[in-house]
Amino acid sequence: MKELIFFLEEPSAKEMLKGLLNRMVNPDIKCAYIVFEGKSDLENNIVRKLRSWNNPHARFIVLRDKDSGNCEQIKLNLKQKCALSGKPDTLVRIACHELESWYIGDLGAVEKGLNLANLSKQQKKRKYRNPDNLANATEELMKLTNFKYQKIDGSRKIGPFMDLENNTSHSYRVFINGLKRVLHEASIR
Repeated sequence: MKELIFFLEEPSAKEMLKGLLNRMVNPDIKCAYIVFEGKSDLENNIVRKLRSWNNPHARFIVLRDKDSGNCEQIKLNLKQKCALSGKPDTLVRIACHELESWYIGDLGAVEKGLNLANLSKQQKKRKYRNPDNLANATEELMKLTNFKYQKIDGSRKIGPFMDLENNTSHSYRVFINGLKRVLHEASIR
């Protein structure tokens, strides 16, 4: 059986992905989510978890927030761990600065998911044109939604509406393009 296995640092990423992947993944591909208790837990246990997966048809994707770290160094470190586990073709993607940056990059999805009015009009504001530069995206999203956004529930509600093509977050677009490539490769295997 073909599988996509996601290694995630937090439950909110799982909730967002479940809504997003319903529109991207064929039903013959099983999706599994391994949620860690933060980035330290992810980094400390990823080698063991990857090694234990024996399905030759499985493809692996690691998603972690950048937060205040160095994106290139974080990605290199995770890629090395994946190679050490025997799974060097694992897709590693970093949300810059955090998952909420992706939501700010698609305020239309936030508007629909949280049932808000006129939020998408804010997308043209300068600070939302490149949300990966926001070091405090969660705080910004809370203010934008009058504190209606909550990490897990908000991610669950926003995920199904996220646009696969139009998002002002560069790291989201890189993630989607990588995911499309993995899905294409899975379909031809």
